[in-house]
Amino acid sequence: MLTDIIRKDLEVLFCGINPGLKSALDGHHFSGRNNRFWKVLHHAGFTPYEIDPVNDATILDSGYGLTTAVARATTRADELSKDEFQNSMEAFKSKMIYFRPKYIAFLGKAAYLAFSGKKQISWGYQAEDFCGAKVWVLPNPSGLNRGFTLSDLISCYKELFQQLKL
Repeated sequence: MLTDIIRKDLEVLFCGINPGLKSALDGHHFSGRNNRFWKVLHHAGFTPYEIDPVNDATILDSGYGLTTAVARATTRADELSKDEFQNSMEAFKSKMIYFRPKYIAFLGKAAYLAFSGKKQISWGYQAEDFCGAKVWVLPNPSGLNRGFTLSDLISCYKELFQQLKL
């Protein structure tokens, strides 16, 4: 089971699609050996050092949090069904309304596509708010996402970080 790392009024709530099997087993976000999240977050400027997954809760110290769109752990996010996203949507919306993050950063397009009902979205800032939060869609940092190099990921995440500083 993977527990949210969250509190009210965070600057950014990073939303993974769902937990990987290792993260669910360990109880720590982005703990898979090939997951690039913590490295990307640090190099994009969000954290002063690269957080070790066992210390994932320290992300709160920087004003950020972690959640997932769907709770069920899988090897690959594409193992989730449309029904699983639909069944998760109301609880996710309630969580966003209660915790009121300034930004929700969806990591990958799948969850935001399902939750927004849109057929197509682009990477980056989205024009419509979601439950009162501004929305960014960032590439998934999973090692299985071969479409984005480490440098590409850092560049995409840095865009959001720079937006926060305006």
